[in-house]
Amino acid sequence: MTLTTVHAPAPPRSGFSAGEYITCLTGIVWREGLRFLHQRERFVSALVRPLVWLFIFAAGFRQVLGISIIPPYETYIPYEVYIAPGLMAMIQLFNGMQSSLSMVYDREMGNMRTLLVSPLPRGYLLFCKLLAGTAVSVLQVYAFLAIAWFWDITPPPSGYLTVLPALILSGLMLGALGMLISSGIKQLENFAGVMNFVIFPMFFASSALYPLWRVEEGSPWLAYLCEANPFTHAVELIRFALYGKMNWVSLAVVAGCTAVFMIGAIIAYDPSRGLVRRGPGGEA
Repeated sequence: MTLTTVHAPAPPRSGFSAGEYITCLTGIVWREGLRFLHQRERFVSALVRPLVWLFIFAAGFRQVLGISIIPPYETYIPYEVYIAPGLMAMIQLFNGMQSSLSMVYDREMGNMRTLLVSPLPRGYLLFCKLLAGTAVSVLQVYAFLAIAWFWDITPPPSGYLTVLPALILSGLMLGALGMLISSGIKQLENFAGVMNFVIFPMFFASSALYPLWRVEEGSPWLAYLCEANPFTHAVELIRFALYGKMNWVSLAVVAGCTAVFMIGAIIAYDPSRGLVRRGPGGEA
């Protein structure tokens, strides 16, 4: 008589391990970093825009817009010093929209097309992509600060460290907004037009280039619109953090908008509920 040993089937796995989640995060961040390094023109263009404002426009507006003593500043400041936090936020705004542009491409024919149908939670994949884009934007901001230092844009030495959490949070908010917008865009040709209706109104209707009390003198209703603009609070959060201070209202607004935009993007990228529908083959 022969005895046959029957092995019970292994129980099915219920989820992924922490190491697998970290591997996924590392892979997406590393890929975004390599893409950034290989696209040198992207790095140059990210610095050209704020430097043009800093060196050309600031020279023309210096005599027109006198900056009074307003928090977080404790004395009169040159116009260049005032607009520096706004230009830092502008770098993150454009980077968030550029990351969204790459998201449209990757979703249709790139690696995100494969990742979005993988067993990993879709919300986690989107968060990894968002975190990778934020890391790139923070590097661009510090490169801008290094160049601006030669033009006497010199915050306190501790400000270079205290501003880092503000940059991460504002980068997450602007990246999540771009990701939410990208969920409704099917073709790359439509992206530029949509972005023009997002980037420029957000940037110019904010405190990036002029204090809100100046706006209120000319148009009170426009000042209310600027105060309701999330980008204004991202600028003020960076401005206060750069001088070692905290703007609690801006922190609450930026954190709340980050959560709303991220949840909206996760829902929008869900084929069963959002804007991204499944194709004939069942792919997202």
